[in-house]
Amino acid sequence: MFAMEKGQDHPLGALLDETGCHFCVWAPQSDKVELCLFDEQEQELARLALPGRRGQYRFGYVRGVKAGQRYGYRVHGTPQEGMLFDPQKLLIDPYAKALSRATRWDDKLYEGDSAEMIAKSVVVDDAFDWQGIGKPGIPSERTVIYETHVKGFTRQHQGVPSELRGTYLGICHPLILEHMKSLGITSVQLMPVAAFMSEPRLEQLGLTNYWGYNPIAFFAPEPRYSTKADEAVTEFKTMVRELHRAGLEVILDVVYNHTAESGSDGPMLSFKGFDNAGYYAFETGAHGPEYGRHANVTGCGNSVNLDHPNSLRLVLDALRYWVTEMQVDGFRFDLAVTLAREAGEFDPMGAFFKAMMADPVLARVKLIAEPWDIGPFGYRLGQFPSQWLEINDRYRDTVRAFWRGDAGKMGDFATRLVGSRDLFPKSWRAPHTSVNYLCYHDGFTLEDLVSYNQRHNQANGEDNRDGHGNNLSNNHGVEGPTLDPRVNNLRQQQKRNLIATLLLSQGTPHFLAGDEMGRSQLGNNNAYCQDNQISWVNWQWRPEDERLFAFTQQMMALRAESTVFSNLQLSDDSWNGTPTHCHQVNWYHPDGHQLTDQDWHAPMGQAFAMDIGMQLCEGERWYVLFNASDYDIQFRLPPPGEGLEWIQTIDTATNDGLPFLPDDIKRQVAVGRAHSLKLLERVALTAVALAEEGVVAVPDVAVVLSTGSQFPLAG
Repeated sequence: MFAMEKGQDHPLGALLDETGCHFCVWAPQSDKVELCLFDEQEQELARLALPGRRGQYRFGYVRGVKAGQRYGYRVHGTPQEGMLFDPQKLLIDPYAKALSRATRWDDKLYEGDSAEMIAKSVVVDDAFDWQGIGKPGIPSERTVIYETHVKGFTRQHQGVPSELRGTYLGICHPLILEHMKSLGITSVQLMPVAAFMSEPRLEQLGLTNYWGYNPIAFFAPEPRYSTKADEAVTEFKTMVRELHRAGLEVILDVVYNHTAESGSDGPMLSFKGFDNAGYYAFETGAHGPEYGRHANVTGCGNSVNLDHPNSLRLVLDALRYWVTEMQVDGFRFDLAVTLAREAGEFDPMGAFFKAMMADPVLARVKLIAEPWDIGPFGYRLGQFPSQWLEINDRYRDTVRAFWRGDAGKMGDFATRLVGSRDLFPKSWRAPHTSVNYLCYHDGFTLEDLVSYNQRHNQANGEDNRDGHGNNLSNNHGVEGPTLDPRVNNLRQQQKRNLIATLLLSQGTPHFLAGDEMGRSQLGNNNAYCQDNQISWVNWQWRPEDERLFAFTQQMMALRAESTVFSNLQLSDDSWNGTPTHCHQVNWYHPDGHQLTDQDWHAPMGQAFAMDIGMQLCEGERWYVLFNASDYDIQFRLPPPGEGLEWIQTIDTATNDGLPFLPDDIKRQVAVGRAHSLKLLERVALTAVALAEEGVVAVPDVAVVLSTGSQFPLAG
């Protein structure tokens, strides 16, 4: 039925033409590589040896193969150090663009011949109608990232058709697009969508790797998230196209630091069977690599070795494929330090970074590093190349601690507000380099951050030992849900404080999906194995959730309209060659004097003000009052300038975050309530008069920005 011909030695993977398909793999030291073809029921149709060989590449051509053909490989070889040849194990093509189904671990099916357990690679036709929709091209200074999970985001949304919930097509349903657009985010960051397999340990516990950080194929979209397993590629592209049509970017969370094959005792699914010694890093002994001991700087049993040219090529080819063929806009790299380890050491000028910088495709997309791994000297925040953004956990910890009421955090908090320039120097890094976040997929949600002092991970099956133990959280007197109105009001106020701080800070805001509507994981801060209501977003809103959503919309809109909060340019911010001498930041004590070194280091300091914007010339200027103490504090305001006045725009001490218009502003004082943030804007006296006369109702209709533009407020 099928006949094998020599074919061509490039590209790697399966390449269709008019009459058949070219197959090519990297298989060093192998004696023979067999291509196994399967029908749609995964019954083997043929087993054909690849006849072509150039160096370590094996290749062949089969006439009559069409899109949708299932296939896999068996690699034969002479036992030798570092290589694990086993022709009984059917292998997924490392360059497979699609898989026939999800791969699930099964001890019995893996024993002996593993073909029944392993998902089959699928030959893909790349044709797709993009309908002329291009990439949004959101500028870095306008970017607001929204992190979510393909399944969990829509699984419980009653407005999404049941067959689309939890799928790629669910993400691009009109109701979901409207939610994200109305919120004001610009870029959707999806948790891993590359095909993955749950760890055998989780399968034995009856759990699953819900997050997907355990890849088996770097090119193939996960079949679990498609309505039909063989439509994953088309449905993923449809999702991207519709998100782009809505003006939203797509950023993928990618995992190239390890695979589901784990260590020496792990299964052989793909990479191990082709080139175990090349794809993975190993511990080094007195006489070189110890191939029985996989290096494990990831905590997942193995570490991908990008110090090897073929592994580096694989990752670069995968990234380029997602950008060009799948049209994504950027990447967030899980445990990115591992990718830049050469001879075991992190090298900020290593081959991976050089290749990314030199690549004409990859150099233009958004690149976000998780700047650590668990290996030696693995914490590298602030040490990535200048074009990279970096996830800033220092921002998270400092902002949480300040609003929790920890004393002595004022100086560090102020540093985080203006871009963490201690970590990202002005002369080298752009203002948006710092990816600021309050919550991520790992850790507490925003609701849980203000509702729990301790993690509650019993459902994970590890006796509550997993997950971070130091969350810098505060339950405000009651652990978990309560009917106490005082506690609940304070929790909502603290959430408003945290959201306002995030969106008034210099850098790139990262928002965890559901935090705008009170999403809880019941205190579980490591829900990686909870594919259930613990992890899924709850779309049944309480009245306080509706108010929080409206407040978040308001803050997103304010940031979008403001140059000061999205792209502050101080006089010595010359990184882009066009410094401005109008933007300034000054810091004030509540009594009105500029903060001194003694004030910054006051052990009990919990209240101060930030004067930010055009202080020496006309234009946008804001005064932000921060009070993390237990007491109301009166703040004296600086003179706004001739013909100008301060008006209140945000007050987190009110239920909806919208301020009243008290007379004390006219006396150049403002009260910062306990545990609150208050935002004042400098405007022309005519705007204030109109507001007082009811022509422009500031809390209910619009705030006239000093730039002359407007944004709507919920209320």
